[in-house]
Amino acid sequence: MAKPEYEFFPVKRVDFTVCAGDDPKITERILSRDPETGVATRILRYEPGADSTSNGVQVHDFWEEVYILEGSFTDLELGETFTAGMYACRPPGMRHGPWRTDEGVTTFEVRYSA
Repeated sequence: MAKPEYEFFPVKRVDFTVCAGDDPKITERILSRDPETGVATRILRYEPGADSTSNGVQVHDFWEEVYILEGSFTDLELGETFTAGMYACRPPGMRHGPWRTDEGVTTFEVRYSA
């Protein structure tokens, strides 16, 4: 099965939900998802002060493309801060995170199978 078919709709119809992990300041708005593979398109939001350290370094078995819409966050393993207007394309197996933000950040992400 693939992601469902949608014509344009206001994304505000989809609520933000808390992501897996220990920080309720990290939420996601799932725009579409394939229930069989788990690949998804989402808007990810870290509120000011959010920290994903408890989730550790992330490694996925899928491709992930990320565009930072607003704000910034810091990859704690790399010690590097990424800001609005920046883009990442991560192949399966690429290490990233954990993340922390002082000001908050919102990203648009597309995940798909290898």
